[in-house]
Amino acid sequence: MSCILRRLLSGGRAVYPAGAPCLHYSSAAPEFRERTLIAVKPDGVQRRLVGEIIGRFERRGFKLVGIKILQASEGILANHYHDLQRKPFYPALIRYMASGPVVAMVWEGHNVVKSSRLMVGETDSSQAKPGTVRGDFSIHISRNIIHASDSVEVAEKEIGLWFHGAELIDWETKDHTDLYNV
Repeated sequence: MSCILRRLLSGGRAVYPAGAPCLHYSSAAPEFRERTLIAVKPDGVQRRLVGEIIGRFERRGFKLVGIKILQASEGILANHYHDLQRKPFYPALIRYMASGPVVAMVWEGHNVVKSSRLMVGETDSSQAKPGTVRGDFSIHISRNIIHASDSVEVAEKEIGLWFHGAELIDWETKDHTDLYNV
C-alpha cells in the first residue's frame, strides 16, 4: 500500500507498520515546486487503479499536495475540455467523464508536468509504451485511464478549475524513520 493511502486510511496520521517505512524526500527549493493536475478517469477508478497510480508518482519522488474523489459536473468538464468542444467525440467524452467518480490530484516537484506526461504515456493506448500508465493499463483511446496536464500554463488553469486554494496543502517532507525508535 502506498504511503499516501496508509496516511489517508489512518485519518491523516503518519502511522506506518513496522518494517514498511515510507521514503520521503527533502523539501524542494521554490524553483522546483512546479505543479500539475493528474486525474484518474472513471475507467481507472472503476478498475481500482488509483493506488497503483499514486504509488508510481510517489516512487518517482513527487509530492501529493491535493487529492479528492468527485463526480465531475458538466460545468467542470465543459471548462476542462473546452478546446475539444468542436470535435465529433466531445459529447461522448463528456458523458464518459460524468459516468463515474474521478480522482483529481495535484502533484508537485521538479519538472513534474513534463515528467508526468512521460509517465502517463501516449493518449492512444496502441501507441503507449509499456511501463507507462496507459501502456500498462489502457484498453482503448476513449478509455485511457488518466489525464495529465500538458504544460505549466494549462496545469495552473486546470488546478484552479478542479481545486480551491484551501484544498491544496503546502507541507514539508520529512524522513519519518524516527517514528520506529519509540
